[in-house]
Amino acid sequence: MLLLSCQWTPRSRKSVFWTVEPWPMISLFRFGKNRYLMLKNVRGPILLFRPECWIMCVDRWLRSFQKSKLWSKMREVVLDTETTGFDPEAGDRIVEIGAIELNNHVPTGTIYHQYINPERSMPQDAFEVHGLGDEFLQGKPKFAEIGGSFLDFVGDAKLVIHNAAFDMKFLNAELGWMGLPLLPLNQAIDTLDIARKRFPGLSVSLDALCRRFGIDNASRTLHGALLDSEILAEVYLELIGGRQPDFALSRSTTASAGGELENWRPSPRSTPLAERLTEQELEAHKVFVEKLGPDAIWLRF
Repeated sequence: MLLLSCQWTPRSRKSVFWTVEPWPMISLFRFGKNRYLMLKNVRGPILLFRPECWIMCVDRWLRSFQKSKLWSKMREVVLDTETTGFDPEAGDRIVEIGAIELNNHVPTGTIYHQYINPERSMPQDAFEVHGLGDEFLQGKPKFAEIGGSFLDFVGDAKLVIHNAAFDMKFLNAELGWMGLPLLPLNQAIDTLDIARKRFPGLSVSLDALCRRFGIDNASRTLHGALLDSEILAEVYLELIGGRQPDFALSRSTTASAGGELENWRPSPRSTPLAERLTEQELEAHKVFVEKLGPDAIWLRF
C-alpha cells in the first residue's frame, strides 16, 4: 500500500507535493494546472508530464529500487540452524539452515531452506531434538556445495537469530573450513538479548515468547530450522513493537466507554461494498499489466 501525504511548499502556495510513503523518493508534484511525477534516483529527478505514464514508471522504479543499496539496508534475514551438537571445534556440523526474508520488518515470502549432509553420524541426543537422522541426510548436499549460495542469499542483510552466538559460531566455522568470507558478528541481531532486556528474570526461550505473545507454535513438536525461523520472525516483530511498524498499527489496548480495557479489532462490513470498476475497465487494466511484462509489480497483488 502507498500512502500519500500532502504539504504546501514554502516557495509557492500554488505548489503541492504528495510524498509516497514509505518511499520518499517518489513525489507527485502539481504547479498550477500542470502535474508531474518525480522519481529521485542517482541520476537526479525525473519529471513526467503525462499521468497515464505514472503507474508504468513507478513499476519500473520499484524494480530498480529493489536492487539498490537502500533496499538492502531495509532487508533482514531471520535465520535458524540445526546441528549435530554444541561445538564445531569438537567435530559437530550444521545439518539444516532455514531463513525468512523481511523487508522493512515485513515478510516478503522469500525463504532459504537447505538440509545438509554433515559427513558424520548423528548423535542420539541431537536426533531426539530435530529428528534428522543419518539415512535422511545421506543424500543431501554438503556444506561445501551450498556455502556460496547461502552467502549470496544473506548478502549484507542483518541476521535475526535467537541466541546468535551459537548459530554464528557454527556458520563461521563451516565458512572458514571452505575458505569463504566469515559473517561479521555485528551483522547479527540477537533476539535472545532483546528478550532478556525486555523481560528480565523471565524465561525467554522461543516457546516461552510464543506463549507470552500469543503466537501459535502447536506444530513445533520437534525443532526445525525453517519452522523456527517462521516463528522467530513473528516473535521478533512483537519484540520490536508490533507487527505493523510502518503504519503504526501495532496492537494496543484501549479503554472502552465503560472504562474497561479491551483489544480493539475491526469488524467486517455487514454488506460488502459494491464493485466500482466496470468490466471494460478491468479488461483494460489487464491488458495494460500484460504489456509491463512478467515482473510487473501489479502481478503480486
